[in-house]
Amino acid sequence: MKTSLKLVFIIILLTSKYGISQATIPNISLKANSGKLVNIKDFTKDKIVILNFWATWCAPCINELNNINDVYREWQNDTNVILIAISIDDSRSISRVMPMSNSNNWDFKILFDKNQELKRALNIADIPHQIAIHNGVIFYRHSGYVNGQENILIKKIKEHLGTD
Repeated sequence: MKTSLKLVFIIILLTSKYGISQATIPNISLKANSGKLVNIKDFTKDKIVILNFWATWCAPCINELNNINDVYREWQNDTNVILIAISIDDSRSISRVMPMSNSNNWDFKILFDKNQELKRALNIADIPHQIAIHNGVIFYRHSGYVNGQENILIKKIKEHLGTD
C-alpha cells in the first residue's frame, strides 16, 4: 500500500512539473524594437536558439544577460547559437528595455512579449527562464539564475550538438 502511494505521488509530481510543458515552439509573433512583428518559429528553424525570458525589474535576469553577453561571441563561434532576449515588461516598464539593452551593449536580438502570450504558451512561471531549441523542438529548459549558470547552458548546447 505504501509503495503504490509513493508511486502515485511520484507520477503526480513528474506530470505536474514536466507533463504540461510545451515540447515545441508555438506559432506566435512578437514585436521587435523596429515595431515589426516577428514569428518566433522563423528563428528556430535549422538553428540552435536560446530564448531568454527576462524583465528590466529582474536583477537576476540582468546579471544573467550581462554574463552571457561577455561570452556570447565565443558561443556563436563555437556553436553558431543565437540568443533572443524576450522582454516580458508591461506597458509601465517597456520603455526601459532598449535603453537597458543599449547601455549594457547587449549583442543579441530583443523581442517583446508585452502581453506574455509566449510566456504563457510555454508554461513559464518564473524569470529568468532559458529555453534552448533546435529545429523548433525544446531540448533544455532552466528557470532562475546564479553566477556561472551560463556555463551549464552552453555545456547543454554542446552536449546536444555532440561537441562536448
